[in-house]
Amino acid sequence: MENLIIIGSGPAGLTAAIYAARANLKPVLFEGNEPGGQLTSTTIVENWPGNPEGIDGPALVINMKKQAEKFGTKVIGESVVEVDFQNRTFTVKTAKSEYRAKAVIVATGARSRMLGLENEKKRLGRGVHTCATCDGAFYRDKEIMVVGGGDSAMEEATFLTNFSRPPCFCKVEILSLLPNANGQDF
Repeated sequence: MENLIIIGSGPAGLTAAIYAARANLKPVLFEGNEPGGQLTSTTIVENWPGNPEGIDGPALVINMKKQAEKFGTKVIGESVVEVDFQNRTFTVKTAKSEYRAKAVIVATGARSRMLGLENEKKRLGRGVHTCATCDGAFYRDKEIMVVGGGDSAMEEATFLTNFSRPPCFCKVEILSLLPNANGQDF
């Protein structure tokens, strides 16, 4: 039986692993299907403490993973497919194995919903961004557009008013009706 299982390998999961390993809890961390989380698609992280020049997102994830492993975290490159929280000894299942743990931390993060436009992935981090808090400062005094249809999009747009002119807001359903919405002109 494991003392602690951590599900997710983004900054939250890796930070939990570092602290748990330093406390000698011998944590087991499952990387999931997106090791490193959203941070791996970030070109430069300028708001990470201790890196005044910024650090490449994937490099930061590699450093955090090395640090977690250095202190004794066992990293497993599998996805968790099921967790049973009904009994006090928790059961965590992957496609290959079953584990039992005294405690489980779920740090599965978030995923940005993309539009599926042809050039979207190519421009990610180069004009297309998915985190206003992370990247809003790059667009100081520029015209921007926030695309979305819910509370998250409105929160991002509101935050961006700290940096840019009031953003143009485009609801996803409207965008799909526009000519050339297939991304060729994007």
